[in-house]
Amino acid sequence: MKIIELESVNSTNEYCKEHAADGDFIVIAKRQSAGKGTKGRSFSSDEGGLYISVSRSYEDFNAADAFKIMINTCVAVCKTLENFGITPTIRWANDVLVNGKKICGTLIENTFCGNKITRSIVGCGINVNNELPEDLKPIATTMKECAGRVFDISNVKKQFIRNLKKQYTVEDYKSYINWLGSEVTLKDGLEETRVTAVDILPDGRLKVNKCGNMLEISAGELSLRL
Repeated sequence: MKIIELESVNSTNEYCKEHAADGDFIVIAKRQSAGKGTKGRSFSSDEGGLYISVSRSYEDFNAADAFKIMINTCVAVCKTLENFGITPTIRWANDVLVNGKKICGTLIENTFCGNKITRSIVGCGINVNNELPEDLKPIATTMKECAGRVFDISNVKKQFIRNLKKQYTVEDYKSYINWLGSEVTLKDGLEETRVTAVDILPDGRLKVNKCGNMLEISAGELSLRL
């Protein structure tokens, strides 16, 4: 797959949208001026991080299997961190944490035709050596902070792309979750509910126990706080 490397871009995902006719490719930027997170949030993207999006088309990908894209992406991130001696955890559905702080965010934007996914844009921002804004330091971290050393971003990039090419399962995904069986908080706007996390289903729904009632929650409905 073709790899495009840029000094700066507004957003690697937006670049993929603007160049959708160019086929399948990977775009990497040293910095983003308008990095995007989930639910319209901004994503801090100063130089020193790895900002990468993969644009890929599909001929026969069932929409019901969309969570497989999330699985492959999050596990690839975790495998990459492990390759450099860092132990990650996944916070459902798409955040990767180290020591309880976010080290990577993932934004997946799929294009649908009927019950099929025709194109997927997978964007990842991995905090490597970048300096975090003061307001994010209590909740985010970097590979440099975790390991106490500076990393060669080109090596991180190569390892991540190598891991992205592999296929993973929901069991691989769950192997990076250490909070199943524990109480977690589901957030719906300002409303918070304590539940017990039971399982992650193959389609990505979170199975929880709320006061003895088993519920299956979509990531699009609520967010999770550990």
